[in-house]
Amino acid sequence: MKDTFKHQGLRNQLAVVLKNKGVTDQQVLEAIKEIPRHLYMDASFQDFAYQDVAFPIAAEQTISQPYTVGFQSQLLEVKKGEKVLEIGTGSGYQTSVLVHLGALVYTVERQQELYKKTSKLLPVLGYKPKYACFGDGYKGLPDFAPFDKIIVTCGAPEIPRALLAQLKVGGRMVIPVGNAQQMMTLVTRKSLKEFDKQTIEECAFVPMLKDKNLKKY
Repeated sequence: MKDTFKHQGLRNQLAVVLKNKGVTDQQVLEAIKEIPRHLYMDASFQDFAYQDVAFPIAAEQTISQPYTVGFQSQLLEVKKGEKVLEIGTGSGYQTSVLVHLGALVYTVERQQELYKKTSKLLPVLGYKPKYACFGDGYKGLPDFAPFDKIIVTCGAPEIPRALLAQLKVGGRMVIPVGNAQQMMTLVTRKSLKEFDKQTIEECAFVPMLKDKNLKKY
């Protein structure tokens, strides 16, 4: 797996594109500059890895548009050492951004093909999460809760109650909510029973699916 000076230059250009679109968190931009996105993609798409576009990956899923990764990461306001729950490991690119920001990442993927592939890739690239599993993201990871931050990388028709319960008081969750039309939503837990919900902008994600046959992890 090669990462060349040309790739580095393309990442620097991509960071400028994201900054112009509103991703201004310097640590997030440094992660974009550092992480070799082309290595998370199938060989047929690697030449286009540093365009600000989503691309297909295994199991009919996508690697998110770089702007989306940067924007969600910025909304989270990740601080070093925080516990972050990620629903939808996917290619592992968003996972790697969170690890680069210093988060202790707990990540769940419901597509077994992707889980196996990404579990092998991330340690090789040096962005190993604290915990990764194959399972139903709607349930979260109650055994490891509460979490400082939660990020959902698939579109949910509504915010899962289990995820709200696993968010620490004062914590932030970023989640796309909706069916035909999704809105990026920022949830802040104010107290044990009070949540502030703010819709940010329209977005498009693959759907968040339930699977009753998945084992509890």
